[in-house]
Amino acid sequence: MRDYRKKEIRRSSAAFREKCKVSRYGIIDLFKECERAGYKLFRYPIGVHSDLGFTVKIDEDIVIFTNTSSRMSRELFTLAHEIGHIILHMGVDNSFIDDDATMEGADIGEKEKEANYFAACLLMPEDEVDRFFDLEFMNSKQEDLSATDIARIMSEFNVSFDMALNRLEDLKKINAGQKIRLDNEKVEKRVGNLLRSVGGNAKLNISSNEIAIPHEYMDYVIYNYNHNAVPKETLEAVLECYNLSIEDVSDRIVEHKTNDDDILDDLIGGLND
Repeated sequence: MRDYRKKEIRRSSAAFREKCKVSRYGIIDLFKECERAGYKLFRYPIGVHSDLGFTVKIDEDIVIFTNTSSRMSRELFTLAHEIGHIILHMGVDNSFIDDDATMEGADIGEKEKEANYFAACLLMPEDEVDRFFDLEFMNSKQEDLSATDIARIMSEFNVSFDMALNRLEDLKKINAGQKIRLDNEKVEKRVGNLLRSVGGNAKLNISSNEIAIPHEYMDYVIYNYNHNAVPKETLEAVLECYNLSIEDVSDRIVEHKTNDDDILDDLIGGLND
């Protein structure tokens, strides 16, 4: 990726980040920021070996899907990656599907590299990383960084251990040898233990398995059911995602007539005539 393109991507990520609510260093809730930006966000657990996420434009809606079977830190990076596709590439292409291969494979395409770089800049911008090192590591040299220090970075920026290492190496905060040492220490001590040791956000290391669907899509499926466009089974499946049953929305449901009712109505209509 050329330097001028990297600068364009940094500008784009900074512009999006400026609209986000930020804690000391990291974005507080990227899911809410996504919705605030006007994107339709679907979160659903489809399995750890399935796609990580996708983005598609449908009419005027930009829809993002993330797999909540992924660890939370992984899901957040996927979401940042999809936002990168929207800002950098939407219009040239109107859909992107991402899994481990497209995002981390040995031979990923240029657009995937750009979306990854956007996500890294959005979640861990260089100036904020510099500020963290300046204020939080006053008594520690960079070469003395421990896995516990990386766990603190994880929790502050809401990223995974591996993403933190990759970003620090890219910013020349650590070298390849330090990265290997820290990765080995991570394996030995385990990320969950490291997060707990620093009072960090342990939820980053587990999947949420959350189901979150924009509320207006429930309205769409009810409308389509009332107009015989989808079967009852589809309505029930969608309502289940909202922890609702047909009884809960019975005041909005138009009961479909059976064939016998149709015949009876015809007979009554004939008699009235």
